[in-house]
Amino acid sequence: MSLTLLYRGKNVRFSMQLTKLHWLSAVCAFALISGLVVHLIFTNKLQPDGDKYQVLSQVNQAPNKIKEQKITALTIKLAELQSQVLRLNALGDRLADSANIPTTEFNFNQLPASGGPVSEAFPINDKTLEQLFIEIDDFESKINYEEKQLQMLESLSFGHHIQNNGYLSGRPIAKGWLSSYYGVRKDPFNGKPTMHKGVDFAGKEDTAIIATASGVVTWASKRYGYGNLVEINHGEGLTTRYGHNKNLLVSVGDVVNKGQKIARMGSTGRSTGPHVHYEILRNNRQIDPIKFVYRKGK
Repeated sequence: MSLTLLYRGKNVRFSMQLTKLHWLSAVCAFALISGLVVHLIFTNKLQPDGDKYQVLSQVNQAPNKIKEQKITALTIKLAELQSQVLRLNALGDRLADSANIPTTEFNFNQLPASGGPVSEAFPINDKTLEQLFIEIDDFESKINYEEKQLQMLESLSFGHHIQNNGYLSGRPIAKGWLSSYYGVRKDPFNGKPTMHKGVDFAGKEDTAIIATASGVVTWASKRYGYGNLVEINHGEGLTTRYGHNKNLLVSVGDVVNKGQKIARMGSTGRSTGPHVHYEILRNNRQIDPIKFVYRKGK
């Protein structure tokens, strides 16, 4: 089987005879080219809004998107600072009230300036970013100033608190009995005479250990010989220690009240049974606690 192609033009005329192999090859080539063109069209390779054009469009829009993200982040940060200022104001009011400070002395009632989220009416430009940075700087300055005010109030309130409740008296336990006095005694481990620089109160395990005066916790951890130890500074050179506890209920830096539970009785450290080893130090030297134990409270 063969196919004859005849072309007749104005000045040119020719004919060509194609075998079956020739015209089948031509049809396959045409089909292959047509399929490739259709594939390119449907994969947007030849369309003006294809991947290349979309990437270029994203690159052109990137600065605005980055700027919008920055403004959104700054706006969220500004809202957080506003909330922090409101919390500081509430804390300042409570501290001032507890310390009997006149309301005219500290201005905690002033509300922070208000802001809002970015919208269509809020243009995205360099001025917007600059204004947000200025507002955030203002808020940070205000917060730092109020923190200093609160530190002053806290110091004043703490000073009043220690002065009124720092009177050392009473026993460091809720229940139990005095089992060993201050002074030279036979060491329970080796039997030799040894100086005992505190008094011991025995009781049941987990009995509450209480602070004998208000103060600041300066140690709340293990210490050699003492086991789990709590140390409290009461001001005016006085410190108390509570040793051999099973577990501790306070941390370093805590302000504790007279009679507050600070630990649970145990037998940690160099101990023969559940008890609390109670020491009183004046200017870093142990003194006999017994007169403070039987001292009448104010």
